[in-house]
Amino acid sequence: MTIVFHAIPTETATRIRRSGIDAYGHPVERHLSDGSVYPCRHCLGAVPAGRDYLVLAHRPFRSENPYAETGPIFLCADPCERLVPCDTLPEDLRSESYIVRGYSADERIVYGTGRVVPTPSIPGYARELFARGDIAFADVRSAANNCFQLRILPGT
Repeated sequence: MTIVFHAIPTETATRIRRSGIDAYGHPVERHLSDGSVYPCRHCLGAVPAGRDYLVLAHRPFRSENPYAETGPIFLCADPCERLVPCDTLPEDLRSESYIVRGYSADERIVYGTGRVVPTPSIPGYARELFARGDIAFADVRSAANNCFQLRILPGT
């Protein structure tokens, strides 16, 4: 089974940059990168030193149901190229492990699917989730801070 890793859509990044408003309706924060790792959720690269980045609450869901989680993300303040959806684990996932959680087509958590997964095992666990038949997508979040990292969809 093929899986595809997706960064946040360009339309989402553009809307956030233009509006300056986060998922809670609050102004996004703008900071200057000192070269530490501030991973942009659109290009999935680190914001370079001396460049501005945004910190904001992000909810990667269409609906506002009780399972539509919100978490902090970083975003390049200037437009950047979205990581092309790919079938290999993006290099930006540098932590030892992440939370991977499966969701149904109506954007609800499928109980029992949330797990802290060692980073190299994320693709295998995602395939396991999609093989169940009741998982429409899986989100990857920071195991330490619950920051949204990316979304995994089944391939075609």
